[in-house]
Amino acid sequence: MGPRIGLTGGIGSGKSEVGKVFAELGAYLIDADVLAREAVAPGTPGLRQICQRWPRVCRADGTLDREALAGVVFTNPHERADLIAIVHPYVRELMIERRRGAKPDQVIVHEVPLLFEAGSYRDMDANILVVAPRERRIERVMKRTGWSHEQVVQRMAAQIHPEDASKLADYVIDNSGSLDDLREKTKELYEHLRTLPAATR
Repeated sequence: MGPRIGLTGGIGSGKSEVGKVFAELGAYLIDADVLAREAVAPGTPGLRQICQRWPRVCRADGTLDREALAGVVFTNPHERADLIAIVHPYVRELMIERRRGAKPDQVIVHEVPLLFEAGSYRDMDANILVVAPRERRIERVMKRTGWSHEQVVQRMAAQIHPEDASKLADYVIDNSGSLDDLREKTKELYEHLRTLPAATR
């Protein structure tokens, strides 16, 4: 199995674009957001636990009301910690399962929004943080989602501060320039990642 790489960055930082470039270059990309949705799909143990903890965020048809859940966890750090404690173990299991699909020498990149907050970085051979200027991040997210400035700032406040995250990261990609700049930086880092030892555990 190739080296396991954690990839993260605050909302609007450009981490998904970096993940996309890694995949284009030949990395095996695992998107934790996709796995988190699987972990709370109708009928799953994850969704049952959420419904037990916050009955009001579950609809009568057995699906999760994501907006209602966001309204709860993004305004209360204790509630958010409870949600991470419920969902993260299932996401971790799914990650381990997905890794089996990688080729023996393939770099495995795990795109994880809460890489540091949930402790997933400890399972990686190296971790990458994507950073960008705060106002540029806010503009990107508002344009992409239609959220208000206040909503974006609220989401940003719920994530680890970039300065704290940079202390835990092995590599930092500065996405303050153009898309071409970002792609070039990602390509250079990918060539380095390919030289890392294969995962041994």
